[in-house]
Amino acid sequence: MSSPGRAAVAAGALLSLGGAALAAANVVTVRVARPDAPDVPPGRRVSVLLPVRDEAAVVGRCLRALLAQEGVADLEILVLDDGSTDGTGDLARAVAVDDPRVRVLTGEPPPPGRLGKPHACARLAAEATGDVLVFVDADVLLHSRAVAAALAVMAESGLKLLSLMPRQVTDSPGERLVQPLLAWSWLSTLPVRPAEHSLRPSTAAAIGQFLVVERATYDAFGGHDAVRDRVVDDIELARAAKRAGHRAGMVVGSDVASCRMYAGWTELRAGHTKWLWAAFGAGGRVVPAAAVCGVLLLLGPVPAVAALRGSRLGLAGYAAGAAGRALVARRVGSRVWPDVLAHPASTAAAAFLLADSVRARRRGTLTWKGRPLP
Repeated sequence: MSSPGRAAVAAGALLSLGGAALAAANVVTVRVARPDAPDVPPGRRVSVLLPVRDEAAVVGRCLRALLAQEGVADLEILVLDDGSTDGTGDLARAVAVDDPRVRVLTGEPPPPGRLGKPHACARLAAEATGDVLVFVDADVLLHSRAVAAALAVMAESGLKLLSLMPRQVTDSPGERLVQPLLAWSWLSTLPVRPAEHSLRPSTAAAIGQFLVVERATYDAFGGHDAVRDRVVDDIELARAAKRAGHRAGMVVGSDVASCRMYAGWTELRAGHTKWLWAAFGAGGRVVPAAAVCGVLLLLGPVPAVAALRGSRLGLAGYAAGAAGRALVARRVGSRVWPDVLAHPASTAAAAFLLADSVRARRRGTLTWKGRPLP
């Protein structure tokens, strides 16, 4: 093996070992939302906010789960039908029937300079009357005590904006290959508990599938108006909260929530193409995106290929990558074996999706649910 090749294998092995060590520390210390959490204290009004656009396949079960929440005495549920063409709004109204806790609103197209989801969420927040706002995606299924569990973690931790990582449901090979990287990238790159106490925006982590924020904090940093043109509005919300001096963090929510984010490779590719350029591609610039792709290859394929060629260092790197994946998978409730053995293929797929996303961004061909993206 050439000197550059040995250096690449060594770098990949060191990165993998470091990521596995951090994952080991995080899975022990990360906060976990528990279904046996106490009831929400009296006097706390909770607004659950559900933006929906063409979600006929899942809106019914999502709303039924929201209506079944326990331990929340003062609850309102606001649904905003954001221009659906598949009857989503009618299905939501049929599930809600005459329940006084639910209102189904009709959305309007976002004005210039605003993206659809931040605009819908801002409208929901403007209509909400609670002192706690709970944003939930339609493809998320909540345990009956999920909201109570989230508020219990907030009270215990002192966090003012809390994001909960649902268990990621993966039913196809493509989903099993890529979706576990959501939790892995979080728990193997960020010191989670120290990040809770830092107000540096670079320490922000969030997933918008299940996000809870104090109303006073939301108003203080400008809410979704502050991220009106951001594709990854969840991470940007956490960054905005930290800039305003409010603590934000992410916890494991796999015991109280689940989500099948994408169904199959075609949908997964379209979904990741939409946002990866913004989260990891430095605004779609080629050089930073190429650097991230290079790191992903070092974390998976490079050590694995070296191991197949007899490199002990490559084998150590591959083993560390698989071990880190296994630790995270156990903590967040996803499949462990044999999926973690395909870690090199997973990181290679992530690099491909990032490159695909940057390419689409630079060509101006990005869309989501029928709307163009910047």
